[in-house]
Amino acid sequence: MRVPTLRFLGAFALAPLLGSCDAVRNPAQPAHPTLSQAATPTILDLGTLGGSRSSALAINERGQVVGTSTTGSGALHAFLWDGTMHDLGTLGGDYSEPRAIDPRGQVVGLSSTASGDRHAFLWDAGTMQDLGTLGGPSSDALALNPGGQAVGSSYTSSGDLHPFLWDGTAMRDLGTIGGSVNTTATAVNPAGRVTGMWFPPGPATYSRGFFWENGTMQDLGTLGGGSVVVVAINGRGQVTGQSLNGSGSFRAFLWDSGTMRDLGTLGGRESFGTAINDKGQVVGESRTADGGRHAFLWDGGTMLDLGTLGGNSRATAVNGQGEVVGFSTTGSFETHGFFWDGQTMHDLGTLGGSQSGAGDLNNAGQIVGSSTTPSGESHAVLWTVGRAP
Repeated sequence: MRVPTLRFLGAFALAPLLGSCDAVRNPAQPAHPTLSQAATPTILDLGTLGGSRSSALAINERGQVVGTSTTGSGALHAFLWDGTMHDLGTLGGDYSEPRAIDPRGQVVGLSSTASGDRHAFLWDAGTMQDLGTLGGPSSDALALNPGGQAVGSSYTSSGDLHPFLWDGTAMRDLGTIGGSVNTTATAVNPAGRVTGMWFPPGPATYSRGFFWENGTMQDLGTLGGGSVVVVAINGRGQVTGQSLNGSGSFRAFLWDSGTMRDLGTLGGRESFGTAINDKGQVVGESRTADGGRHAFLWDGGTMLDLGTLGGNSRATAVNGQGEVVGFSTTGSFETHGFFWDGQTMHDLGTLGGSQSGAGDLNNAGQIVGSSTTPSGESHAVLWTVGRAP
């Protein structure tokens, strides 16, 4: 499971990078047989809620899509698309934004209230429910598991930021670690295991990671440096993200049963994990020996270079079959979404503009993201990848 985020167009600014810990494969030598053969992908403009722009964030196995769109008045609202784009409304204010969707079509996110505060919400079957707070003015739900458990963060009455788990009836304070007054839950797996980030007290500006299970919160540790960024957890309780190592470089990691493993690089100094599936396959972006930035898939100790569409690339999501989506700059310096089928990176194209990016996919080969139109507006899109029988 990953933390969906579609802030990817223009996300190629990474710090300089050093060597690799695990084996590296060239895209000309696939790590496994082709998982699917992609025909020309079709692209569907999902439209807007009356405004000029929209963006799709995530898709479930039923093909339901969530994202944001401007309305005719210019307000930003969450939407659910199931063949038709539905405005999910707000908690009384003028803003809402989804964070995740579960297999049943429940949605969690953030919305403004009539008083101007921002609260976590759960939307289900046409109704947006205010999840409340831990006593402070605001909260935010960031992830949702198939059982309807939501996690995120909320301010307490004392002004501290604490992680929460909402179990369908109440918001539970998960506590903190290391004396932190700034802790956020970012992901939850089907078993209710939670991961997230905490900031040490005092002047420190770096974050650390935590793993919570059955009332106990533990620090994830680091790869030798001070900072950890957690992005996703899978059904097995494995966590990925990036950590500073002892040399001051960020490295993608896999945390499993108390041990954090450096996933290495594609020959450069740094790598960044962005998503993980239940097989323990991790995707992300790595520096190469020549200074480029390439999407990768890490599987069982080997980091595979997925290549590019001509420039740099980053993987944003991986499905249960090991198929990968993301975005890449092209030889003409445009940014396009891509689909990697286990062997080949396919250009997903655009709605006629110069930019697109893919942020999520399901096991049926449906991919969501955004694309610019010929007029330069950004719209939510759904790509469908045909497969050979």
